[in-house]
Order: sequence, then C-alpha cells, then structure tokens
Amino acid sequence: MKVNKISVIIPAYNEEATILKVVRNVLKTNVGNLKKEIIVVNDGSSDKTGEMLQKIKNSSVLLINKNKNEGKGAAIRTALKKATGDIIIIQDADMEYNPDEYNLLLAPIADGKADVVFGSRFVTTQQRRVLYFWHSLGNQFLTFVTNVFTNLNLTDMETCYKMFTKEVALKLDLKESRFGFEPEFSVKVAKMGFRIYEVGISYSGRNYSEGKKINWKDGLWALWCIFKYSLSKI
Repeated sequence: MKVNKISVIIPAYNEEATILKVVRNVLKTNVGNLKKEIIVVNDGSSDKTGEMLQKIKNSSVLLINKNKNEGKGAAIRTALKKATGDIIIIQDADMEYNPDEYNLLLAPIADGKADVVFGSRFVTTQQRRVLYFWHSLGNQFLTFVTNVFTNLNLTDMETCYKMFTKEVALKLDLKESRFGFEPEFSVKVAKMGFRIYEVGISYSGRNYSEGKKINWKDGLWALWCIFKYSLSKI
C-alpha cells in the first residue's frame, strides 16, 4: 500500500501536565518519511489543557476545542471527520505510549499485509512499567471475551495504539462516546473482515495519582459493548 500521510488523533481531557510534551514528541517523530497531521481534541477540559495547547504554533497541528467533556470515543469521531491521512493512529494525551514506535505499527500496513494494527503491551520485548494486577486481569478478560465473539487471537484489545487505513475509517460507523470505543472498534473491524496485525510496544503506564482515569465501571461498559456490537448488524 502506498502511504503518503499519517493523521495522529489525540483526545485530551485534563492533561495539562503532559499534553505539550506529547504533541511535541509526535511532531518530532519521523514516521517513514510521511507527511504528518496532528488533530488534538481538547475534550472540554476544566484544567489548563486548552491554555497549554495555545502555545503550539505549528501548521501541522489542528486544535479542536469542545465546550463540554463528551468522552474519548466522541473526540475520535470528531477528529476522524477532519483527518486527511492515508493512515490514522490514536495517541493518548499522557506519556504512557511512545510515538517513536509508530513505525513498528506502520510496517505491516506499508508492506500491504494489514489494514489495522494493534500495539500490544503484553506480547512485547519492549520496556513495560509494572502496575496493577487487577487492571491487567480485567484487560485480559475483556480481550478474551472479544476473541470469543470475534474469533480473533488478540492479546491487548484495550490498547490505545490502534493504527488503521483511511478505508477502515470510512467504513466504520462508530457510536461509543467514551472508553467503549476500544471494544466497538475491535469488534467492528473483525466483523468487517479487515486484515488485523499486532505488534509489541513499550508501555509507561501511570497510576491514579498520576492522572489515570479508566475504572471498573468502564470495564463493565466495555463488556456490554462487546456483547452489543458482536450480536448486532454492522
């Protein structure tokens, strides 16, 4: 597949401590010599995230400000309407994921083997911060249930790093507004028969005192989303 441009979507909600560094790291990352656009969605932040983003003066960065917080999925839907890249990747606004590893995800797509690539935090030789056992177990359970319903063999359904082609983006009809985006995306690309690859990535996870937001309620909703989208028509 010939790829000329990548769109990096960054949903941001109350990430004043990290958002500038993340955007600057993405800006300096060389992704296969591709043209690059960065779409940052300030999702109704109540801290200084918006103020921090105003410091970025770069034509490659498109800033979208929302008046109220609607969630990660809604932010991604908004950004996808503006994305012009041949491929798209989701980047969290914290420092858990390393943009230098975009090329790992790009390779299967550029080689014409994949339409979607997941960055796995669990099947990897890269550095990975050791954190919560119950989070890890919950992730493995949700990934297992996703695999049962889709007949995939993913190891990390909940990963932020999902890279996909513009064709995939155009065919997806995403509905979830919050963290339900992850299972909805995973189930839908499986049901539509897209070629899915997985590559190992590093992970510098953060704890709740450092700003981690996802909780057990999101896990229950993710489980519901797996059932809902697996059993419904695309």
